[in-house]
Amino acid sequence: MTAAPRDILNVLGIPALLIAPDERIYAVNEAAEALLGRNIEGRHFITALRQPTLLDTIEQVQRDGTQRETQFLTTDGQHDMTYRVTCGAVPMQGRRGVLLSFEDITPMEQAGQMRRDFVANVSHELRTPLTALLGFIETLQGPAKSDPQAQERFLGIMAAEAERMNRLVSDLLSLSRVEADERVRPVEPVDLASLMQQTRHSMMQLAEEAGIDISIHVPETPTPVPGDPDQLRQVLTNLVENALKYSDNGCYVRMSLSAPDYENRLRGNGVRIEVSDTGPGIDTVHLPRLTERFYRVDSHRSRELGGTGLGLAIVKHIVNRHRGRLQVDSQIGVGTTFTVILQVEE
Repeated sequence: MTAAPRDILNVLGIPALLIAPDERIYAVNEAAEALLGRNIEGRHFITALRQPTLLDTIEQVQRDGTQRETQFLTTDGQHDMTYRVTCGAVPMQGRRGVLLSFEDITPMEQAGQMRRDFVANVSHELRTPLTALLGFIETLQGPAKSDPQAQERFLGIMAAEAERMNRLVSDLLSLSRVEADERVRPVEPVDLASLMQQTRHSMMQLAEEAGIDISIHVPETPTPVPGDPDQLRQVLTNLVENALKYSDNGCYVRMSLSAPDYENRLRGNGVRIEVSDTGPGIDTVHLPRLTERFYRVDSHRSRELGGTGLGLAIVKHIVNRHRGRLQVDSQIGVGTTFTVILQVEE
């Protein structure tokens, strides 16, 4: 008993259709119907597919029988999607038909775009301080060659720009290390209360310079969690440093650690680390993008304060590595709270 063409195409598991020598769609599987629409069997392929590059590829395969690949672009209503279409000749009715298969390569396209965006952003971030350094070096070699006051001022600016590049490179290396280890969950027990005390102590000088008070509230009983102490310290440092940088004189920053309790988002017992400030707050339109690389709410102020735009991206990846959750709540004129939820040891 011979299987029907549609049944054969359904076995492929990806959208596929067969075009007969008369240029009409001879058979289509269920996945292709979901992608291209129902009731397309029997229609001329031009009326069903429509995209010029795909139509040209089909016509070329019809002419010479050589297998070719092209792309088919569509949308699911929310996101753009890209399919790699393989077009191959098949014998039908003593003539040449064309078999099309559609492979979803959207994740690969998105990853490629992310890499291109990342390279562009890094290049942009490095170009500004490099351009400044080159300009000042040229000035020091020329007009300011015999001007001690200008030399002192320019060297100070050059040192600040060089430090900015150093911070950027350091954050890039940190992000790379975190991403490399993201699939390996830490198992070493870490005392979060002790880490928070250490972080507060290390941030006190910056807090005093900014005129901001840091308070800390932790349970009396130690609560160990499985984690990487250095990375969790980096999470706390980044969050507290952000709170201090973007709050005004007279504001305060509060660090708190909850007692273990059941967390729905973890489906188990966990603790909450909260870093709150009474700063200007963040507009809700920015909240979903805060952890994107190089995303800044206020680019000018961030650069003035030495921000690289990578701090919260690093926090997100570290929290992911610990199988935790990160959430942000903010209100304009009231302040911002970053919450890290981590699972406790069983």
